[in-house]
Amino acid sequence: MTSCGWLWLYLGAFLMLMEIASPGFVVFFFGLSAATVGLCRFAFGEAFTLTWQLAAFSVFTILYLAVLRRWMKRIFTGDVNRTATDFNNDFVGRLGKVTASVEPPHAGRAEIGDAEWTVECEQPLAVGTTVRVISQNNLTMKVEEVK
Repeated sequence: MTSCGWLWLYLGAFLMLMEIASPGFVVFFFGLSAATVGLCRFAFGEAFTLTWQLAAFSVFTILYLAVLRRWMKRIFTGDVNRTATDFNNDFVGRLGKVTASVEPPHAGRAEIGDAEWTVECEQPLAVGTTVRVISQNNLTMKVEEVK
């Protein structure tokens, strides 16, 4: 028969592997807590009863989530700082096709990437015209005709 310590270690390994399929980087710490309880079970033997195991699992989970999560998430995701300028220039330079004509000062629509966006241009643009994004203001793209 498998000892209780091994069951905790198996559960811990399973939960840590399940982190691959789940977002948020949380399940890993439940697995780490289960593995820690399994090691404690081996260290303290029969004195580490089920009540103590469940209490230790709860305490270790809260402790690991509170202390280690932010630090380890930074290690795995890296330090990428995006500014508002980065977000406002994501589409600059991309090409698209006009799907609803642009008649200044009224905006039209264009398919850019895999979505349709509101577009503005200084000259009229017919449906089917290829355009290039020259600036972005929130969800409205300013475009120019590609010749």
